Amino acid sequence: MWGIIPAAGSGTRIQPLACSKELLPVGSQHDGVTEHPRAVSEYLVERMRIGGADKFCFVIGPKKFDIIEYYSSRQPSLSTVAFMIQPTPDGLCDALFRCVDLIPPDEQILIGLPDTVWFPEDGFAILPDHLFSFLLFPVATPSLFDAVIFDDERHVREIQVKQVNAASNWVWGAFKLPCRIFRELHALWCERGRKDEYVGTLVNEWLARGGTATAVPYGSLYIDVGTLPNYRKAIQLLGDEASLAGGRT
Repeated sequence: MWGIIPAAGSGTRIQPLACSKELLPVGSQHDGVTEHPRAVSEYLVERMRIGGADKFCFVIGPKKFDIIEYYSSRQPSLSTVAFMIQPTPDGLCDALFRCVDLIPPDEQILIGLPDTVWFPEDGFAILPDHLFSFLLFPVATPSLFDAVIFDDERHVREIQVKQVNAASNWVWGAFKLPCRIFRELHALWCERGRKDEYVGTLVNEWLARGGTATAVPYGSLYIDVGTLPNYRKAIQLLGDEASLAGGRT
């Protein structure tokens, strides 16, 4: 199973930085002897591993070589790591589909955002195999995210992309799909002139053409670390084991 990690964004909301925003230190980890700072993107990698991913592809911008150094030399436990370049920041769809020829058609794919921290940790593991499924989180301001509209049987009906007065406070924070569907979405994106910047608009068209996706409203906490106030919130949350345990309730 592959984990795709789109890390090409410039992080304009939290600049200036001395490193890629995906390497911002949030919380810490122990190696058995010493406590070390932990990069925010490691939380996503950890959750992907819990969900079954054993291969990872980072999509990075042309100047983000610190991510290559960090994950190729400082994280030897990741046995298979690939890096793809997105030459210009042309949106999330463009970043994700940089990996379309890398992943074999019989694989499953996990996708998440590396500047976020969310709970519970087993969110990917709860998503069903061989289906297109979205892991959803409740938020107070869904207009800042992609709100997912779903019915009583948890069929996704629409994704409202950063829409004012969104009809749901459940937003997607990660998703899982077979490579077969990933390639279908890529073909549709190409057919539409590669105009879709956001996953939500592309998925809406895919649903309108008969595609199906499942909503899994399982998440309990979702923090976008791409702004300074939320970065402070994440640091406070993950500062010690007591506050971490409290964040999972």
